[in-house]
Amino acid sequence: MNRTKGDEEEYWNSSKFKAFTFDDEDDELSQLKESKRAVNSLRDFVDDDDDDDLERVSWSGEPVGSISWSIRETAGNSGSTHEGREQLKSRNSFSSYAQLPKPTSTYSLSSFFRGRTRPGSFQSLSDALSDTPAKSYAPELGRPKGEYRDYSNDWSPSDTARRLRKGKVCSLERFRSLQDKLQLLEEAVSMHDGNVITAVLIFLKRTLSKEILFRELEVRQVALRHLIHFLKEIGDQKLLLDLFRFLDRTEELALSHYREHLNIQDPDKRKEFLKTCVGLPFSAEDSAHIQDHYTLLERQIIIEANDRHLESAGQTEIFRKHPRKASILNMPLVTTLFYSCFYHYTEAEFSEIHLEAFLALTRGKRTSSGQEGKEVCKGTFSSPVNLKKTFKIPDKQYVLTALAARAKLRAWNDVDALFTTKNWLGYTKKRAPIGFHRVVEILHKNNAPVQILQEYVNLVEDVDTKLNLATKFKCHDVVIDTYRDLKDRQQLLAYRSKVDKGSAEEEKIDALLSSSQIRWKN
Repeated sequence: MNRTKGDEEEYWNSSKFKAFTFDDEDDELSQLKESKRAVNSLRDFVDDDDDDDLERVSWSGEPVGSISWSIRETAGNSGSTHEGREQLKSRNSFSSYAQLPKPTSTYSLSSFFRGRTRPGSFQSLSDALSDTPAKSYAPELGRPKGEYRDYSNDWSPSDTARRLRKGKVCSLERFRSLQDKLQLLEEAVSMHDGNVITAVLIFLKRTLSKEILFRELEVRQVALRHLIHFLKEIGDQKLLLDLFRFLDRTEELALSHYREHLNIQDPDKRKEFLKTCVGLPFSAEDSAHIQDHYTLLERQIIIEANDRHLESAGQTEIFRKHPRKASILNMPLVTTLFYSCFYHYTEAEFSEIHLEAFLALTRGKRTSSGQEGKEVCKGTFSSPVNLKKTFKIPDKQYVLTALAARAKLRAWNDVDALFTTKNWLGYTKKRAPIGFHRVVEILHKNNAPVQILQEYVNLVEDVDTKLNLATKFKCHDVVIDTYRDLKDRQQLLAYRSKVDKGSAEEEKIDALLSSSQIRWKN
């Protein structure tokens, strides 16, 4: 770039803006000429190759792309401004700008830098940035006249209930007297809409005393049921207990008090709370359940303390081979029985010194017999037989649970002893309260050997069930012997094709078919 010393002095001593004076006149033509002169003088100092580095200025002297330029362009005439902006973006010579139509600008340079606008012109830059735009480009849709009505004065109880049912907004605060509130409640009940009834009940619960609310709801059973359900849903136990106490519903009061144990996590505190529930006015059946719940939790606490000690000591084989996966605390009775059959199946039945053992366990002392409490408890609370007798567990439930636990451990001798009974003459017999078909299914589920399965499949009395189970679990000897006893040659021939060739089962079938001692039916 080549420029003379005189040009440099002219460049540094000149400006495209005029100095501010109070005598300035808003002559847009003079400002236009001044802006054009500044742009042309700037072009003389750069080469043609540096056009890309040139800062372009609008007719009003503002840099193209600046905030003030954007505001002016938005506020001006869109047609003429768009045309002028397209001309500014082109790379034509600056001499062609003089032929462009003059845009109708609402800004002038002098007024912009004075910080004020001409009468009737657009806002200044500072005003535009600080004030909220007064012009709205999206017209507001008209609202229904009904929306402008005063909610607190215009609606009657029936209209209010109707609007609540339609999901519209309305205030209930205008209903101040008890008569108006009860009339509103009756209107809500008459519409048979649970949401409306609940909304009105929430309003009454907030604005009426408990005594008045309970007294009025006592003669309005529909609203009363809704309030009870609502209080149960939100968990307001205190108000619910007060309501039951007012209505003299002792049994429901006791049940609501009993439900609070669910919020107690500490086992000892839950046990003490359940102890307070034992004497509440439950029905006879519910009282037995509450007592069983308390007794079960009491024993679970003892078993848990004992087994945690045995597991940490690492001296008991069952706990080494099968570590516990969860605590027994707060588990159901069936789960506790399964746990007891799994870890404590061989333990003795309940002892009369269980109370002394419990106290010795909790205090870390010895019993009068010199044993530690945990050793005495080992043969008491954790015994499966003791659980069965204490909680009156039916034989079917006990056998089903014990079978599942012992089969999981693959203790087949215990399974066999579970079904072996003796009569008064001393003869043994196998008997299953749950049916031997269910025994076979449980044994197969726990991967019992085929010999064990065949023994119990043979004990199934119904022939068709026996054949189905034997075929399903591939107890070939049972199938062959059954067809032999039925003397059914055709079925035995058909089953011969299902066994492996050259197997012992095939040889057994061939021997039976060739035997002359069997008189076949077909």
